[in-house]
Amino acid sequence: MPRFKAGQALSRPSVIAAGIALAVTLAAGIFAEYQNRLVHHQRARADVAEQLGLIRSRLEGNINSNIQLVRGLVAVIATQPDIDQQRFSAIAASLIGNHSQLRNIAAAPDLVVRLMYPIEGNEKAIGLDYRKNEQQRDAAMRAVNSRHMVLAGPVNLLQGGRGFIGRFPVYVDDADDTRHLWGLVSAVVDVDRLYADSGLLDPDLPIEIAIAGRDATGSDSTVFFGPAGIFGRDPVVSDVSLPTGSWRIAAIPRGGWTGAPANAWEFRFLILVAGLLVILPISIAGYLYDQRRTHISELRRRQDQMRKLSQRLKLALDTSKIGVWELNLDTREMAWDDRMKELYGVPDDVDPTKYDVWSTALHPDDRERAEGEFREAISDCGTYSSEFRVVFPDGTIRWIRAIGAVHDNIGGHRHIIGVNWDVSDDIRLKTRLMEAKRNAELRNRELEDARAQMEHNSLHDSLTGLPNRRFLDELLLNGRDGRKPTALLHIDLDRFKQINDTLGHAAGDAMLIHAASVLKANTRADDFVARIGGDEFVIATTTQIDEAQLSHLADRIIDQMRQPVPYKNHLCRFGASIGVALADESVTDSGKRLLIDADIALYRAKSDGRNRYEFFSAALKAEVVRNKRVADDILSGLERREFLPYFQPQFDAKTFDIVGVEALARWKHPTEGVLTPDVFLGIADELNVVPLIDRTILEQTLWQSTRWKAAGISIPKMSVNVSAGQLHDADLIHRLDGLAIEPGTLSFELLESIFLDEGNGIAAANIERLETLGIDIEIDDFGTGYASIISLIHLHPARLKIDRRLITPIVGSDSRRRLVASIIDIGQSLGIKVVAEGVETMEHAEILRDLGCDTLQGYAFAAPMPSETLMEFVREERWRKVA
Repeated sequence: MPRFKAGQALSRPSVIAAGIALAVTLAAGIFAEYQNRLVHHQRARADVAEQLGLIRSRLEGNINSNIQLVRGLVAVIATQPDIDQQRFSAIAASLIGNHSQLRNIAAAPDLVVRLMYPIEGNEKAIGLDYRKNEQQRDAAMRAVNSRHMVLAGPVNLLQGGRGFIGRFPVYVDDADDTRHLWGLVSAVVDVDRLYADSGLLDPDLPIEIAIAGRDATGSDSTVFFGPAGIFGRDPVVSDVSLPTGSWRIAAIPRGGWTGAPANAWEFRFLILVAGLLVILPISIAGYLYDQRRTHISELRRRQDQMRKLSQRLKLALDTSKIGVWELNLDTREMAWDDRMKELYGVPDDVDPTKYDVWSTALHPDDRERAEGEFREAISDCGTYSSEFRVVFPDGTIRWIRAIGAVHDNIGGHRHIIGVNWDVSDDIRLKTRLMEAKRNAELRNRELEDARAQMEHNSLHDSLTGLPNRRFLDELLLNGRDGRKPTALLHIDLDRFKQINDTLGHAAGDAMLIHAASVLKANTRADDFVARIGGDEFVIATTTQIDEAQLSHLADRIIDQMRQPVPYKNHLCRFGASIGVALADESVTDSGKRLLIDADIALYRAKSDGRNRYEFFSAALKAEVVRNKRVADDILSGLERREFLPYFQPQFDAKTFDIVGVEALARWKHPTEGVLTPDVFLGIADELNVVPLIDRTILEQTLWQSTRWKAAGISIPKMSVNVSAGQLHDADLIHRLDGLAIEPGTLSFELLESIFLDEGNGIAAANIERLETLGIDIEIDDFGTGYASIISLIHLHPARLKIDRRLITPIVGSDSRRRLVASIIDIGQSLGIKVVAEGVETMEHAEILRDLGCDTLQGYAFAAPMPSETLMEFVREERWRKVA
């Protein structure tokens, strides 16, 4: 360790005392500096507040005096509402002058500027209609609605310049002691004159000012005078009180706040001198005291260091179980410590000072090598390192590791000194590790084989042995062996589910294996066959192929798939639908795109009748994209409540009185206008949202009926279409509980095929419960389904609606007329009202009336219309003119 120098005193008591004195001095100086700055800052803020108060009072006085002048003119107009331009100019002239900052005054009877002073220079403002001017309409209407003066600005004026505009609503008393709005009086306060007269533009002003609160809204942070940054620099802030609000005015000294007072450096010099007078004597005394302690401390330190070093060496040897030895190379005398004797099993009565004690203890197989390494280290005068076995008298074997080095001692004798320690545990552990390594390598090989098998299983279908969807994705996305598909056939088995459901999954598995064999038998060696789903397969060709070859391949597969397959005394029959897509080399992501195109083509093949194939085309893609867009629009339209009812009136066949309306769904599309169900109903059915549309139409129809009643319009009956999805919904009645349905006023129109499906217990229960709620049932499009007289007797609907396709030909066809007459007779005999829809001409109406039809509906009387149009139609009784 180095000796302390005379000037060092880093941890001595004198330094501590000097440090305490220095800390106290610094603390006192910092506190004095803080107090000096605080007094300086308070004095500066007081000066700014004084200056700001003068400016604020001038600004308030000027604004309020201008407003009071205009209030006098407002009072005159309130008593003289017929004031003319001459009288207005005379009064306004007395208000505008050097005693005010008013620039001009305008009066706007009925909110249109017609009176102005001075007129010269303000011609553009005459004729201004506050209700139509977007820039001034909000402020003008705010004054009218609040019935108080509203101060706006600063604003850019039409006649040029900027100003504050005070708008005063003028109310005139009527003869019956009521008040009505006469108009507005607007006074423009010139911004520059107001600022100048209030002292804001004084070049000698010692403060910088910013004003915020446009339009006298103190909470508005918009700065309209001065730099906006002033509000962020700890300003002195005050409020300018206005008749209808306030401004926020802020000020800082010109050039900003100064952090340090003028006497800062003089004050700091005094603190420094005081500190030196305290610290210097303490430091000198500490230096002299430390010189005396240096030698004593150094002596004690060296003694402690030697003692600690001896303790550490002893502890290290005891805990490490290392034996120390030394050999005098000149005298061949050996010196061992007690640990060395223990390592070699030497009894206490044996003298270990001879070299032979060590060599005799060596294992016979290691003796020659160990002694050779020892002699080599001595001859080279270098380091010694060896590892060997020793044999105990009882036959126990121990592994020893030895290291050492040759050196010359002070007397000039050569010695080699070293250490030994027992490494038997390390050797046994090393042996076990080597064995574990060999076992791990063997296990790794087994795991690699298992991984390869798992990888194969993950890429192949366990039932058919074909590649699976993951394998297909890698083929399409990456291209195995550098090849990518040129065409894709997406195959879906038809009627496979029926086989699975009737004969069990074992039969289904047998059919899948058969289908896989058919596909493999009809493909080439370079083709790729995969099973990607339950009953879905894919064939990918990687060589050039044309549409004719693909068509021939698809025909062969479809023909072989429809052949019966024997299974346990059964002949299973199923077919296949195929979507075919050719790769487009210009498309970057052609593989993934190819699968999507083939899937689209498959969807078309299945929708066109199954057991056939379809090629993907641009027209098919456009149709799918359009259907997707319409589907998205339908879902969005339901959220935005774009589906609404149109109402077509129904008339008594004899009196032509309105007896009801049918609510027809319409879609008010935001870009395509009003759309009829033939545009959206098919896609809505695929989305399973037809019940939602029916529910929307029902709710709006019930709401519109309340409007009709409130307007005094009587519509006895409302008919609403109900889809199969709602009729088969077990919660239908529960969903109707929250609706205000008046018994006897609502009918549900059901398609004939839905209504007469007696096999559905839920539908039958719903129809029975609807009747108990007072909701009538009608059969829509009667004559186009498979109705029977027994079904009519069993269910007994309130009305039958004859389909328009039966009504249209009755004018020129006697057979069709007799058919319609028969339907009417059946209905009357069963006590069921008959409605004819599609009545296009009055000739239709007369024939149907003569045949005994009860109700007529069609374009001969009225087309479907929105509720507002229906209300006008009923009030004006327009149909009677046609009738």
